[in-house]
Amino acid sequence: MLGGELVREARKRSGLTQRQLAERAGTTQSAIARLESARTSPSLEDVQRLMRLAGFELLVELAPLDASDRSQLEPGTAFEARLSRLIASTNRMRQLRQEAQRGA
Repeated sequence: MLGGELVREARKRSGLTQRQLAERAGTTQSAIARLESARTSPSLEDVQRLMRLAGFELLVELAPLDASDRSQLEPGTAFEARLSRLIASTNRMRQLRQEAQRGA
């Protein structure tokens, strides 16, 4: 999930409009819209700040990689192929959603 998607999910769960979140953040509704639609790439700090303003906390942690998973991460594995298909599908769904929103 991208930063803008996290912000949108937090905003929606809190029942805020883009304008209300923008007012809390001291920015414009259009800036929030650009961020949520991935037209801008927010920093981790910005995502955390906006999520806090929406009443949520983003927890980020580092955890050691389980050695049993390493073989799945090597190029050419079935995992890599599934991941590539998932990413392509996600990008296509995002594109279709944006096209649908433009047509609405």
